[in-house]
Amino acid sequence: MSHFKHHVFFCTNQRAAGEACCNDHGASELWAYAKERVKALGEQAPGRVRINKAGCLDRCDQGPVLVIYPEATWYTYVDTEDIDEIIDEHLLHGRVVGRLKVDP
Repeated sequence: MSHFKHHVFFCTNQRAAGEACCNDHGASELWAYAKERVKALGEQAPGRVRINKAGCLDRCDQGPVLVIYPEATWYTYVDTEDIDEIIDEHLLHGRVVGRLKVDP
């Protein structure tokens, strides 16, 4: 059993200039947005949802990416609307967001 109902890892890796990486697509800013949104929803209570930064998740070609455990569901995203949809659908209602899902 996982300590959290959902544990979300945002790749925020920054590579040398010219190399593809998630942070070039606003990953750090969208991680901060997700963290604040979940906190505002009250979902960050112990045992519920944890939003974390991660180093390289080795999915640069599909980035930016995040992965949610314990389901091991991978998502890509572009903006706050995508993050809101992942929070509302997956974290709050347990429904996979098919249009943003990345195959493992």
